[in-house]
Amino acid sequence: MTMTQQKFASISMIGLGYIGLPTAAMFAARRVKVVGVDINEQAVETINRGQIHIVEPELDMIVHSAVTQGFLRATIRPEAADAFLIAVPTPFKGEHEPDVSFVKSAAESIAPVLRPGNLVVLESTSPVGTTEQMVDWLAQARPDLRFPQQGRTEFDVNVAYCPERVLPGQVVRELVSNDRIIGGLTSQCSARAVELYSTFVEGQLLVTNARTAEMCKLTENSFRDVNIAFANELSLICDRIGIDVWELIRLANRHPRVNILQPGAGVGGHCIAVDPWFIVDKTPDLARLIRSAREVNDSKPGWISQRVRAAIAAKSARCGGEDKVTVAVLGLAFKPNIDDLRESPALHIAEDLLRSTDARFLFVEPNVQRLPRTLGAAESTPLEIALSQADVVAVLVAHKEFSSLQTKLAPEQAVVDAVGILRV
Repeated sequence: MTMTQQKFASISMIGLGYIGLPTAAMFAARRVKVVGVDINEQAVETINRGQIHIVEPELDMIVHSAVTQGFLRATIRPEAADAFLIAVPTPFKGEHEPDVSFVKSAAESIAPVLRPGNLVVLESTSPVGTTEQMVDWLAQARPDLRFPQQGRTEFDVNVAYCPERVLPGQVVRELVSNDRIIGGLTSQCSARAVELYSTFVEGQLLVTNARTAEMCKLTENSFRDVNIAFANELSLICDRIGIDVWELIRLANRHPRVNILQPGAGVGGHCIAVDPWFIVDKTPDLARLIRSAREVNDSKPGWISQRVRAAIAAKSARCGGEDKVTVAVLGLAFKPNIDDLRESPALHIAEDLLRSTDARFLFVEPNVQRLPRTLGAAESTPLEIALSQADVVAVLVAHKEFSSLQTKLAPEQAVVDAVGILRV
């Protein structure tokens, strides 16, 4: 390869969401010039004020410091940089077909400002082969540059895949401490990506090829999904035969080689609820267990909705109609103590209940200031007010604000506890 190597004096982060902004902040905290790019103008303006538009512990202080010191700024258009990291959504199109159009748009947006010596890293969780597809899009947009495509030994731009593997609520710590998988399209591409992430990552940087790195991310989330599905399926079985699933799991986990997870309202977020379908889409005839786990977890919100509707019907019979029943829905995020509503089973349950009953609903979501439009004109209600008016209480997320719920419930209130918070 003939291109001259260079240090990473500037980085461009394409996508400033739950992964992109914290990653940009980590580089900026190491005094590297970072330009974040996002099509959300409100997010760009918020970041440039030194504030953040998402909920993530510690991130607000890091972003404020980085912006104030001049190491981080945001814009809506890509600018020249030494390295480009792409962290954009990869949702579905149709029922479960992966949609990589955001990756394509991101690649096409940076193409005009690419120059020899650059590194491009895709971080978005993607179907196997997406990194190679991204290179094809870049090559089509910039025929004057050489890219690491099949059979080419000399190229101008390095390309790699490096998926995030962090836990919402602990992103700042885990971005630094967790091991990362580096999948370059060549060994030289991997080496450059290792050099880049060494800027702030203290975990190991494990090198493989791009396809294996893509599959590794999908595998990690599918593993979690299968294990959650086992717990959720147990909860359905135990309900049918009159066993307390929470006690059962507690007892079974006393076995030295058993560690069953806790059941819940389903599985949400942009990772575990989505990524296994990328494997199923590639190999539908082989991914039978992965598909079954997805179907179990996707069905759990409907089962919870039925339980809540049954509680409403029972109260309705005594109150004189469903419209006389008030339901407190506790939690809308996809997991405890965050504001992320993406693919949230709790939100799906709330939407389904609004459509299917005439009850009055009070939604309690302490991490979200403005509720989604799918819930109509509803606003988040303080917990104490919701509980004081509720005939039925549906606990859908184990937020820390609900930890002492047991002491606040009235004897006459019907409770549907999807997360076992009353068994703690």
